[in-house]
Amino acid sequence: MQQLDSPRKGFDFRGQVVLVTGASAGIGAATAQLFARHGADLAIAARRPDKLALKAESLRAATGRRCLGVPADVTMPDQVQALVARVLEEYGRIDVLVNNAGNSVRSSLRKMTPEIWQKGRALNLDSAAYCTMAVGKHFLEQKSGVIVNVSSVAGITGTMGEVPYSAGKAGIQMLTRVAAAEWGPHGIRVNCVAPGMTVTEKVQKSLDAGFYDLKTVSARLPLRRPGTCEEVAYAILFLASDYASYISGQTLAVDGGPPISGFTDDGGIANEMPAKTR
Repeated sequence: MQQLDSPRKGFDFRGQVVLVTGASAGIGAATAQLFARHGADLAIAARRPDKLALKAESLRAATGRRCLGVPADVTMPDQVQALVARVLEEYGRIDVLVNNAGNSVRSSLRKMTPEIWQKGRALNLDSAAYCTMAVGKHFLEQKSGVIVNVSSVAGITGTMGEVPYSAGKAGIQMLTRVAAAEWGPHGIRVNCVAPGMTVTEKVQKSLDAGFYDLKTVSARLPLRRPGTCEEVAYAILFLASDYASYISGQTLAVDGGPPISGFTDDGGIANEMPAKTR
């Protein structure tokens, strides 16, 4: 790593191309915008072409950076290959991959079926693995590259009733460690963020509908509030930046702090209750 000339240089992504999956909304959209604000050109992917086109246009207008929207279902290997080929055709390079695509798949073990399990695995683990394999070939050729995977605290502590989601997110963390070990000698860093409850558009709708009691959920967290998409995006930006040049194979929880049981400083009792994930 070269010495940084100024406090901002490590966050200078000018001349770099960042590919973000699941980028039409939520954490993915916030991450794409943050990278663009720091000079990156973007490629964003999501399944819905109409929503993706609107997001790409809004990012171009808001940041003045190039933004290529490529509709793709990243649970399908052939579509992942086509996505990566299109980005390389447009820009000639990829410097950062953010594997953000994923979604909650709810099922207890008692109600689990092979179909539910396969859906959860595909959305939350296979998608990241396919993109890592496809972009990794390019990174190995150019002998540089950064991957930031988006997991969840469900992959650390587990969430009852969301077995496929929790297992898939845990798998992403191990994918991160092994990829970092294998590809580190080739100049490639791989890290992971694990968000806790984050107020995405989807979560906000659930709050508005009364599915969650925000006060109750927040009381379980040391910071007493859920996180924002931008707060998770800043963690992703850091791990992709030169400031994290000696960090690889790690999972960073962005979750408002650990809900640890015990006694509070005013003599009360704090109960350990895992917070609902994104």
